[in-house]
Amino acid sequence: MTKPMNLSTAAAQPVHTVAPKKYVFLIQEEFSHLSFTCAVEALRMANGYRGKHYYDWHIVSESGEPVRASNGIAVSVDGGLRELDRRENLLVVGGDNVEIHSTTRILNWLRREARRGVTVGGIGSGAYTMARAGLLIDRPVTTHWEYHKTFTEVFPAVDLQETLYSIDTDRMTCAGGASSMDFMLALIERDFDRELANVVSEKMVYTNPRSHFHTQRLSLQIRAGARHTKFADAIEIMAQNIEEPLSPVEVAERVGLSGRQLERLFKKHLNTTPKTYYTGLRLQKARELLFHTNMSLAEICFACGFNSQTHFSKSYRAKFGVSPSRDNGRL
Repeated sequence: MTKPMNLSTAAAQPVHTVAPKKYVFLIQEEFSHLSFTCAVEALRMANGYRGKHYYDWHIVSESGEPVRASNGIAVSVDGGLRELDRRENLLVVGGDNVEIHSTTRILNWLRREARRGVTVGGIGSGAYTMARAGLLIDRPVTTHWEYHKTFTEVFPAVDLQETLYSIDTDRMTCAGGASSMDFMLALIERDFDRELANVVSEKMVYTNPRSHFHTQRLSLQIRAGARHTKFADAIEIMAQNIEEPLSPVEVAERVGLSGRQLERLFKKHLNTTPKTYYTGLRLQKARELLFHTNMSLAEICFACGFNSQTHFSKSYRAKFGVSPSRDNGRL
């Protein structure tokens, strides 16, 4: 039998405490070990920076006993479903067979803690448990793409997003898997500042964290390319020519297609035009540079192929709903 892991902070001695933020992880049976570990490790790596202790966390389960993840690893917990401090942030970590593991006891506990003012979040299919508890009404919701069909059938009124995570005041949800890192980095920035989030990102050797607006299924180009290699080649050419963008006709010529043929492929696979997709790539790159470099807006504008800052700002606002000068990453 696998020896339980203990990932709590009980044995960790803070170097210097400065009002640490408190998190509680409810791990359900068959939870995603990857999602859970990525989230906890982000908090652990924050502690100690500049000699300060930023986070405390505890792990709980319904029974108060160790819980086995979907990969078979058993994880020790600090206790059962206790009454939480309102300052604690509760994250429900789901996994396989979430319908079965969203028990009446867990649902009632979540409802009670939410009524008491505790901030509640879900990682992966943990969002399903939150929805079952009625905590996601009129809230943007993110969950793993494998659960989208179930969500739309069981909770047709839920505002389901295609993004990596959603943070909405006292409710927050995440797709799980590796996106738990992106999610926690956003929370670390919210809790403290971007400097600490960047430090944690570097410690995790995760040097290109994604913002919430990124879609989950980034393999779309690959999957479409398997059916039409010239389409995949066209996307790759666009991605490699951001600073000096080509015209759609030039892209088509490089892959041996006519402009009309390229238009049809983009309509079929992405339901958009080559021009719109290309502009989106450049704006996405601009947002990454805005968040993760010290480049000026003028430098970013020209690095992403825009000839004027006016055009750049107008395009940026049209896509993200905010001007680049005011964007803080939490749309």
